[in-house]
Amino acid sequence: MDAIAVDDRTDRPGPADGPPAVDNAPRWEVALPGLTGGWRTAAGVGLALVVAFGVVLRFWTDSALWLDEALTVNIASQPLSHLHALLREDGAPPLYYALLHFWMKAFGTSDFAVRSLAGTLSVITLPLAWLAGRRYGGRPVAWALLVLLASAPFAIYYATEARMYALVMLETVCGMLALDRALRRPRWGNLVAVAVVTAALLYTHYWALYLVATVALWLLWRAWNGQGADRRSTLTTLGALAVGCLAFVPWLPTFLFQSAHTGNPWSAPSSYAAIGDAVTGFTDNQGALSGAVTNQGQLLALVYFVVAALAIFGAARDRWHVGLDLRTQRPTRPLAFVVVGTLALAVTGGLVAKSAFSPRYASVVFIPLLLLVATGTRTLADARVRTIVLVVAAVAGLGQSVENVWTQRTEAPAVARVLAAHARAGDVVAFCPDQVGPDVYRLVEPGRYDMVTFPRGTSPEFVNWINYTKVMHAGNPATFAAHLQALSGGSHPIWLVWEPGYRELGTKCEQLELDTALADPPGWSARQWVFSRPGHYYEPMELTEFAPPARSSP
Repeated sequence: MDAIAVDDRTDRPGPADGPPAVDNAPRWEVALPGLTGGWRTAAGVGLALVVAFGVVLRFWTDSALWLDEALTVNIASQPLSHLHALLREDGAPPLYYALLHFWMKAFGTSDFAVRSLAGTLSVITLPLAWLAGRRYGGRPVAWALLVLLASAPFAIYYATEARMYALVMLETVCGMLALDRALRRPRWGNLVAVAVVTAALLYTHYWALYLVATVALWLLWRAWNGQGADRRSTLTTLGALAVGCLAFVPWLPTFLFQSAHTGNPWSAPSSYAAIGDAVTGFTDNQGALSGAVTNQGQLLALVYFVVAALAIFGAARDRWHVGLDLRTQRPTRPLAFVVVGTLALAVTGGLVAKSAFSPRYASVVFIPLLLLVATGTRTLADARVRTIVLVVAAVAGLGQSVENVWTQRTEAPAVARVLAAHARAGDVVAFCPDQVGPDVYRLVEPGRYDMVTFPRGTSPEFVNWINYTKVMHAGNPATFAAHLQALSGGSHPIWLVWEPGYRELGTKCEQLELDTALADPPGWSARQWVFSRPGHYYEPMELTEFAPPARSSP
């Protein structure tokens, strides 16, 4: 991310603290005609509608909280003194949980309230992204980045999820602005900003380690090739980055423990194909939930790939021609290095550590990628062509994001409704695996039921991820069934919330439901109340009641 100054009069990038680069600027930065007349009016109206609709969608979903969200809220609801111990079992850093803790104290714990933190952070990111786009490429890039981000399905989805990814995107754009200012003017305030944002990223998501490492490599290369004041400012900025990393040291023992004992048993190990999957994941959240790639996602991914490639290799020759330079365009090399380098380093780290990959982890490079795409629109010298490309991206993004309003992430509400209508105080509610517990736990009356999870036999309020695969392998369905019978005392029904197909669990939940002693005692009967619907829910569930002879279900 080179220190590229923007002159307010010309909006053309120039050397840091120097005059606008006109004569020596690359051709793709020169002679970009603007919109006039009806095109300008239509573009202005369209921009306002895209941003407004994107803001509304950042707060609008009908789904209940699913596992990750419910677990996050349950952890953040506890006293801050408990946060370290809970996160040690969870495997995450603490910053977002601490912010959510105070947010809930102010605004409550309803689904809308807890998700509004992410929505608010995502809205704050929009004007800051405009500033970053203007700083790195002038007003055309700023407006393009605003359109892309306002309509991005990835940004909209995680604005409606009570997780840390919207915060990661906000911190990333703040980091880009802070880094640029520090390289231009290495004053104390700018350097402190770099250090603070670096520390905040590390305390928000561990993939920030790969981003910080990649930026550090770029700064080292820049210092190696720089001279005089430019080299000094680069080394000073690198020092600020290092100070931010030092702030992470107090959490380092916890991170090392989490790295050794918590993991992602629900996902396959990383591969280098994940670099492309990350971009696809940025454009197709509904596909990630349903398992089917949507047409809108495919179209938006095509726009991202093609226009980002133009940013790296393309140069506008005239209104209708784009030349390719395989040596790449100098202004976009830092962005491309950060995006590709971070993903490559993360995948390599995943292969070494045998950890899993999910597109949401790549949120650390989402804003740099969008900036790369926005910069690529400047290779389209005709402003009307640029507008059409942005319209296609916005329509594809918003068209897919609308589905997030009614897409249901969990079947927990159906389970909770049955329990509220038919289960009685003192009944046993069991969960297999424990991952289906937190979102149901959030929806049932506290203390009404005797609730327990497989394989650990703990409360469904939390999931303990320490040595999780080993614990799942060691879990015994027959032993757990006998424990449930003892809890029921022979007089209370046992309600089993379960779902087959969880990675590393094999058929143990099916064994618990079909092949154990739950329904063996004389007179006991089994009834299926909720059936799993994987095509309709990201987190489907089944609910089976095992009732004693004295209890006849309504």
